[in-house]
Formats: sequence, structure tokens, C-alpha cells
Amino acid sequence: MSTQVHANLTEEQVTEISESLGEPEWLLETRLDALDALEDLDMPSVIRTPGRDWTNLDALEYEEFIDPLEMAQEKDRVDAEGVEVLSWADAVDEHGDLIEEHFGSVVDPQRDYLTALSTALFSAGTVVYVPEGVVAEDVKIRTRINSQSLFNYTLVVAEESASVTILERQSTGEELEGRQYYSGVVEAVAEKNAHVQYGTLQNLSEETYNYQVKRGHAARDGQVNWIEGNIGTRLTKSSVETRLLGDGSESKIVGAFFGHEDQHIDIASRVWHEAEHTTADLVTRGVLDDEARSVYEGVQDVGTEAWDTNSYQRENTLMLSDDSEADASPKLIINNHDTEASHSATVGQVDSEDLLYMNSRGIDEEQATNMLVEGFFVPVHEEIEVDELREDLEDLIAARLR
Repeated sequence: MSTQVHANLTEEQVTEISESLGEPEWLLETRLDALDALEDLDMPSVIRTPGRDWTNLDALEYEEFIDPLEMAQEKDRVDAEGVEVLSWADAVDEHGDLIEEHFGSVVDPQRDYLTALSTALFSAGTVVYVPEGVVAEDVKIRTRINSQSLFNYTLVVAEESASVTILERQSTGEELEGRQYYSGVVEAVAEKNAHVQYGTLQNLSEETYNYQVKRGHAARDGQVNWIEGNIGTRLTKSSVETRLLGDGSESKIVGAFFGHEDQHIDIASRVWHEAEHTTADLVTRGVLDDEARSVYEGVQDVGTEAWDTNSYQRENTLMLSDDSEADASPKLIINNHDTEASHSATVGQVDSEDLLYMNSRGIDEEQATNMLVEGFFVPVHEEIEVDELREDLEDLIAARLR
């Protein structure tokens, strides 16, 4: 456990953040409880193999670049007809009851040290409220970090029979130098027969340490789908999760990453089947070059009451360098025999026969490798239903290859 940040924080700082956003007393108390809990909380869990922890979060010197009162960002919010996309301060003022009902109901504010830290300190926030029956596809959130640290929070609530597609982009201001820390928590609620699709394209500076948790609850016949592209940062620790709470609920988690130089990418995808006739599909593909490292953990948890479950998972990592490292740990936890489920993971290099064939057709090795990498990502691109996100991700991958 690390207490490096806790020693530098005060109740006065947390109170100042809360008051600047016009928050009610109950929310300030939630922040202060999270602050008090830091001393007893552990860092987020990481994959361990014999003799090795793949991600060492305790080694980060948070106190050197986290200042809770120095927050600067450029935040653009684009709403759609019938949908409210509000800053945190406006949402607290206009939808206090909605926030009180859902804040912390999906992601436990004290689930681990870094989540509690974000609960105590977040000063950048967005609420997306989709009333009953509204269908919207073009909600956009653009976040550009312009300070050494930024703590962000997003709440999405889709009422019965509502549908929304959200595209979030994360980047770093051009004038920002040195190390940064970005923390993002997303809570998504899909009520009966509602559909939430949340796509994130992360291209933060490669001097950034990035911690994100995205978690959704799907009620009866509801859907929570996640798309996550990770290109930037020095270190990323990201968890994307869905609880299928209602009969007939569904979730799809699609991920893509491309690491190079000394980037470290730690990704977890998790789904809990807790009701009947639920379906989940987890698809992740990643590429590593130079001395980049990745670790992936995927968990499909089928509960005792989850009759007629369908759950699938596949993760593939392509390594372009002998100095890169990767590990993958797909897991099935099945407590109901009426289940159809599968999981797989592969780690490998570019096929030498494919390269030889392309070389024999007059394509040089670098161009051939780039074509194979782009082709490797096609199965993930095909799963991305948001055209704009898919095209942006393709462009970032092509730029990385160049």
C-alpha cells in the first residue's frame, strides 16, 4: 500500500474542490470518507506470475506531480437532441436527485486506493442524462489535459428504452511538459431495455500515468457496450467492467492497444452474469514494439442464477520486437451448468512465412510488416460500430506505424 499522496492532502483541499463545484453536503462527506480511507486501502490488483508483479503501481512518485488544486483542461461537450450533457457543476445544480441516486452505485468510491483518491479529488466531471425513450448517437466529450494532474468523473444514465452512443477523446495540451497523472472514473446505468455504448480513444502524452475505471450496470434487456483504444501514456492501468443484472441483458467489450518504446499497458475486462439469458462478448487485440510491455486479464463470472448464459472472450497480442513483453490471463468462473462459454488468448510474432510471401511479391519488409499489423487489427475494427471512432483509431495506428 502507498501513502505518498495521502500525506500531502488535507480536508481543506477536498472541501475547497467540493465548494467550488457547488456540491451538497452528502457529496462532500463522500469525498472526505474516501480521503480518510486512503490509509487503509490497497492499490488496484495486478496480475502476478511466479516471481513477478507485472504492474508496480506503488513505485509511482505521485506526490511529485499531483496538486489537487491545480486543475486545467479544455473540455468540449457535444450533445444530441433530447440528451443532456452537462458539466459537473451544472449537473449538481440541475439534477441533484439523479446524482444522489446513482453516484457511487456502480463504482464503489473506495474500491481501492486510486479510486478513492479520484473520489476525493475529482474536479472535472460530466453527466450524460438520457430520458426515457430518447435515442441519440452523436454525444461527444473531448478532454485535453493542461495541468500536471487531472481527476475526471463521468456519469451516464439511460432511462427505460433510451439509447445513447458516446465518444470520448483524451489528449494532452501541446504546451504541457514533464510527467502527468490522469484519472478517470465512468459509471454507466442502462435501465430496462436501454442501450449505452461508450467509446474512449486515449492518446495522452507518453509522459502520462493513466488510471481509469469504467463500469456499467445493465437492467432487464439492457445493454452496456464499451470500446476502448489505448495509444498514449507511459503507463496505463485500465479496467472495463459490466454487471448484467437483468434478464436478457448484454454487454460487449472491445479493446485495442498499440505500445512502443517503453510504454506499459495493463488492461482488465470483466463481466458478471447475474441474471438469466445474458450475453457477453470480450474482444481485445494489441501490438507491441521496441521495449513495450502489456498485461491483460479477462474475467467472465457466471453466477448461480444465470441460466442460459452465453459468454465469449478472446485476446490476441502481436509482438514486433524481441525486447517487448506480454502476458495474458483469460479466466472463466462458472457456477451454473446451463452456460455456453469460451475464452482464449494468444501472444505471437509476425508470421515469417507471410513476410516471405509478401517480400517475394516485391513488398519490402517494413511495408509488409505495416500491412500485416493493420490487418491484425481488422477483427477489432469490425466490432466497432461507431464509424468515427473506428476511423480515428485506424489513423492513430497508421501514424504509429509511420
